[in-house]
Amino acid sequence: MDFYKKFIVNPDKKADVREIDTSRTFGWDDREKIAARLAGNVRIMQELQYKIYAENRQSLLIVLQAMDAGGKDGTINNVLWTLNPQGCRCRSFKVPSTLEASHDFLWRIHKEVPGRGEVVIFNRSHYESVLVERVHEMCPRKILEKRYRAINSFEKVLASNGTAIVKFFLHISREEQLKRFGERLDDPRKHWKISESDYKEREYWDDYMAAFNDALNRCSTKYAPWFIIPADNKLFRNLAVSEILVKTMRKMDPQMPEAHIDAAEIRRLYHRAANGNPA
Repeated sequence: MDFYKKFIVNPDKKADVREIDTSRTFGWDDREKIAARLAGNVRIMQELQYKIYAENRQSLLIVLQAMDAGGKDGTINNVLWTLNPQGCRCRSFKVPSTLEASHDFLWRIHKEVPGRGEVVIFNRSHYESVLVERVHEMCPRKILEKRYRAINSFEKVLASNGTAIVKFFLHISREEQLKRFGERLDDPRKHWKISESDYKEREYWDDYMAAFNDALNRCSTKYAPWFIIPADNKLFRNLAVSEILVKTMRKMDPQMPEAHIDAAEIRRLYHRAANGNPA
C-alpha cells in the first residue's frame, strides 16, 4: 500500500474526517511485522536526516495536529525519537503569551521554522488559530477567511525557500479519546497530561471536526500537503507516519556535499602520525 497516496488530502477533492474509520489498519495487524517495518523506516530516516544536515541546503517541517490524546507525543516518542538532535528540534505551541498575542498570529510561528539543514517538529502549530479560536468564537469569520489565505501564503514562502512541509492530522474517535483519558487517570505518571478542560473540550467535538475539515481542505496544497492518519491503533499510526516521512525525505533527495580536501594528502599525514612520525 502506498501510504502517501492513501492518506493525502488531495487539493482537488474534498475530504470529510467524519467519514473516516479511525480504527482501520488496512491489513496491518501483525505487531512484529509493523515493528520490523517501522524499525527499517527509522533507519532510513536517520540516514536521510544525516544527508539533509550535511547538505545544508534544504529543511523539513513536520506538523502534528490532533484532538487531545490523539497521539502527537506518542508519534514523536516512537517515530522521531532517533533523529539526531544536532539537526532536529521540537516546538510546542500552547496558549499565546501576552507578547505573542500582541503580534500577528504567525509571528511566533515564523521564529521557529527550520533553517537550512534542520528538521523541525511542530507539536500543534499555526493551525490552532483556525481550530481552537474558531471553535470558541475568539476570531470573527471574516478574519478566519484571511487566516486560511495567510497560512497558504506563509507555507508557500517556506517551500520556495527550500523547506519541505508535511502535515499530519492524527485522527482518533471520540470513544478512543475517552478510553485514553481513562488510561491517563489510571497511571499516576500521566496525571500531568490531563485536566478538567480536556473533558469540557469534548463538548465541542462536532465543532472541532468541522474546523478540521475546513483547515485540511483549504490548506492542503502540493507544496504543503495534509495527511489524515487513522490513529486509534497506535502501532498503525506510527507506521503510517514513518512511511510518509520516508517518502517525503526521499523526494527531497538530499546529497552529500562534495569534499574540498586532498584526501590522499590527509591519508599520508595520517599514516605518518600513526607510525609515530611527525607531520
